[in-house]
Amino acid sequence: MALTLIACFAALQMPPLHALYAIFIQPLASAYGLGEWLLKATPLMLCGLGLSLGFRANVWNIGAEGQLTMGAIAGGGVALYIAPGLGPWGMPAMLLAGMAGGMLWAAIPALLRTRFHTSEILTSLMLVYVAQLLLAWLMVGRWQDPQGFNFPQSRAFDEALILPLLADGQRATVALYGALALAVAAWIFIRHSFAGYTMLVAGMAPAAARYAGFSESRSIWWGMLIGGATAGLAGIAEIAGPIGRLQPSISPGYGFAAIIVAFVGRLHPLGVVLAALLMSLLYLGGEAAQLELGLPAAVTGVFQGLLLFYLLAADHFAGLRLVRRPARAIA
Repeated sequence: MALTLIACFAALQMPPLHALYAIFIQPLASAYGLGEWLLKATPLMLCGLGLSLGFRANVWNIGAEGQLTMGAIAGGGVALYIAPGLGPWGMPAMLLAGMAGGMLWAAIPALLRTRFHTSEILTSLMLVYVAQLLLAWLMVGRWQDPQGFNFPQSRAFDEALILPLLADGQRATVALYGALALAVAAWIFIRHSFAGYTMLVAGMAPAAARYAGFSESRSIWWGMLIGGATAGLAGIAEIAGPIGRLQPSISPGYGFAAIIVAFVGRLHPLGVVLAALLMSLLYLGGEAAQLELGLPAAVTGVFQGLLLFYLLAADHFAGLRLVRRPARAIA
């Protein structure tokens, strides 16, 4: 983290003390700011937890952004056309539809990987843009609000389908509690379930997993479907929270940032929770830096990229050791 800050301050020529205050202190100086911090951390936690389980098994799901979008589409469709007639079951139906949408989108690269040995990195990434274009098409087509003055957005969801707020005066919702409960469930899955154990072995020693008879295909399906389900929940947390409807832009890149969250958190549920809080603060700090220091909007992406770069570099060099060699005699 220190190397990331030094590199950013040097490259962007920011005054260090002013920049530190604008990025890390100012966003949390009010109750509303704290609420925004927790609001942005929630989808990062949800996506990061699912991705970290897959990464443990060497299942490289890079398409959480698309799975988040498909979860929002599926859950939003239920909220618009089915849930209003379900009464108190509307919200559970919406959540299940969001999970199913994310899992369905993640199942495509899982099938291609297990059946045709196609790289899930490429297929899951390309499906992100398909999902985003599908959402954009729906927002100017059949799902567009007829009373919305031709804006590309759906009707607002019913009040019963909006997640409750954590407290008055801010926008964070009870989805945060769900993300924390999911972190506990992920820890139990890793430590106390046979499926979690097989995924861990498949990631650490693929040859040993094959010798033990553990199914590689099953680990791939577990990793992709869990990541898709949690990303779909993140999509629901957004549209049933601060947005309250479907619109072409749901996420500022939470699915991609969650990859960094998973690695910064060392693929451990508790680490992912803490990394999500850090990444959320970087989102808010980047916005504050734009206003206070006149920096471009890309400063958040610069922070995220450098953070992952230095983390991976530190991991690489930590496994090396210096060896003193005797000086060669000069002929």
